[in-house]
Amino acid sequence: MTAAQEESRALEEARALELVVLDMAGTTVLDDGVVETAFQRAAERTGVADRMPWDDALAHVRATMGQSKIDVFTYLAGGDRAAAERATAAFEGAYAEIVAEQGVTEIPGAADAIQGLKDAGLSVVLTTGFAPVTRDALIDGLGWGGLVDLVLSPVDAGRGRPAPDLVLTALIRTQTSSVAAVAVAGDTVSDVESGRRAGAGFVAGVLTGAHDVRALTDAGADAVLADVTGLHGALAERGLLPLVATV
Repeated sequence: MTAAQEESRALEEARALELVVLDMAGTTVLDDGVVETAFQRAAERTGVADRMPWDDALAHVRATMGQSKIDVFTYLAGGDRAAAERATAAFEGAYAEIVAEQGVTEIPGAADAIQGLKDAGLSVVLTTGFAPVTRDALIDGLGWGGLVDLVLSPVDAGRGRPAPDLVLTALIRTQTSSVAAVAVAGDTVSDVESGRRAGAGFVAGVLTGAHDVRALTDAGADAVLADVTGLHGALAERGLLPLVATV
């Protein structure tokens, strides 16, 4: 190998990613309004949003998709943490009811996309604003227990999105070498902001969930993709895949 080739290889190795952090609902797991319906059921059962018109409460829920559910309910409850905790428990129960009624479905091609990233030499971690009981039910329903390296909820990390904690916890747990070696993808502004705040080397938005191109771009996404199946190609185009995938 010539000196120029060695230099080129060193530069590629310096840029290569090691870890991909993916959101669940709306990014890898089909939402189809389930989260919104679960919020509505929880609000009706606990009265947590009675201090404001429901349209305003729903607008806040939509704007904060991807964030920790306890944080969203704390806002709806006017800062009443005890009421927010009751509403969060009601939300998790309502979500479980809906999943039991309707089943759980992946975003088309998501499992293959995740496997493709792993085959390319990357670790893959899923993150969510759900509590572990709901998160684990989704993973079991999809049969994804052996598919990913790790699945994290806010309770595992400290703070939920848009804080960087979930991304940084994924980095630490997978022993990834630096934040620059992390890619983040999600369907919400909170997903993108979390990746940016963590210092991730690449942050992508996807259009299969809550927010549109403009919102994701304004939040700082490096790319906005139709869905998660486009992530491998986007990384390859930018020379961000590990060398094991390109030799």
